[in-house]
Amino acid sequence: MALKRVFYEEWQMGCCGEPFSVGDEIRWPLVAFDEGRPRDGGHHGAEAWVENHGDTTHPTTGRVRAIDLVHQEFTVDLDLRDLGRAAPPYGKVTLLPSGRSQRPVPDSVTFEPVDHCPKWFEEEDYAPPRGPHRVRRVLGALVTLEVPDGAPRGPGDRR
Repeated sequence: MALKRVFYEEWQMGCCGEPFSVGDEIRWPLVAFDEGRPRDGGHHGAEAWVENHGDTTHPTTGRVRAIDLVHQEFTVDLDLRDLGRAAPPYGKVTLLPSGRSQRPVPDSVTFEPVDHCPKWFEEEDYAPPRGPHRVRRVLGALVTLEVPDGAPRGPGDRR
């Protein structure tokens, strides 16, 4: 048996995932990270990620040995032009932009060891949402799996 680190993105868990705990046996469709082409925000030390929306015909079976929730802080900016806008006349529909944008705070990724991965993750606000402020979000779970030696090794390997 070998150990493999897998990243389970929060949106994948919220959409199609099932909560799991240390010691559980899992069957997940994994895709290996390509070091030459990092995925979106990075892989946080993982060798593969869980992909519930692609080819799920060759899942990897393993036992969960450790779970770390991956947190990151974001700066949230609001479009203040819309905060003081009067309501449209009764019966008139007006579509407005949400006015909220998030930017990752550099070097703010932290890891929290846990025994259980929930299906849904909370967002922590650090200030009232009436102006620019920071939030701390869970990006996903970094999971250490004990897998058979024949588990996927590299990009394109669907074992």
